[in-house]
Amino acid sequence: MKQFVFSLFFFLLLNSTVFAQDSMRINLSNQYKQSLENAKVNINNIDYTTDDSGNVTVGRPVADSITILHAGYDTKIIAVKDISSSKQIVIEKQFTWTDLLTPMFYILYGGLWLLLFIIFAETGLFVGFFFPGDSLLFVAGILSTPLVDSISLNTGNDFINLLIIAALCSIAGILGNTVGYITGRKVGPAMYNWRDRWLFKKKYLYQAKDFYDKHGGGAIVFARFLPLVRTFAPIVAGIVGMDKKKFGFYNIVGCIAWVVSMLFMGHYLNEFTKKQFGLDLEKHLEVIVIAIVLVTTAPVLIKLFFGKKKKVDEHAL
Repeated sequence: MKQFVFSLFFFLLLNSTVFAQDSMRINLSNQYKQSLENAKVNINNIDYTTDDSGNVTVGRPVADSITILHAGYDTKIIAVKDISSSKQIVIEKQFTWTDLLTPMFYILYGGLWLLLFIIFAETGLFVGFFFPGDSLLFVAGILSTPLVDSISLNTGNDFINLLIIAALCSIAGILGNTVGYITGRKVGPAMYNWRDRWLFKKKYLYQAKDFYDKHGGGAIVFARFLPLVRTFAPIVAGIVGMDKKKFGFYNIVGCIAWVVSMLFMGHYLNEFTKKQFGLDLEKHLEVIVIAIVLVTTAPVLIKLFFGKKKKVDEHAL
């Protein structure tokens, strides 16, 4: 009887191992750590489809490779032996122009040097207004380790790594603002002699000058946190002849405050959500980017719509 029980137990144990190996679960994502939903996985001439989290359970492969197909991606054939023990597979998305609005695109393919150029160009070059400055710095905080690795400056300490990135980004932002200001100083005097046109009214220059005279440093500091506005604020400051020393001081304060707040918020918020909720923000960057854009543009939109309404009401009185 004991021998029979032992044999039965051994048989069940053996078969449970075989059954457990009859299938395996894999996860598909792209280089931006976005899950690949509805991707087709062909293995042993059988098609499987990933769920909304990029997961799929497939039969244990008899063939040497599996084939993965998804719209916007090249067909991927991967050897079974190359599938990691974690069963995670990364498939590179084909480039589209919308990638330029994805902060992770710049960090993955340009590293810290491209990040510094974008921070500079956003205010130093007229064409820099479309760069995702706020969200790019936030994501840079999350990916601080790969960034310092890209220039071989990883100290092994997250705080010091963030300080290194913050210092370099602040310098780039200060230089960008300075170039914008100098450009405005060069162009400004001639603009006071321009004739009024559809897109240009001389009274706007005087209004801008009054605004800077009234708010001065605050205008430069807060402009750093507003998309589009930060691109043209230093240029306008130069056009209306804002005092150089005053501009320089608040330029430094504004750049450091902007860079440090965005970088450290991204890094430590991600650390907090992973520890407290098991939520990795790297996998939800598209939602974070949208949220940051909405938050940073809200003051501009409120001023645009409600400011005009208030003006009409005053005239009505």
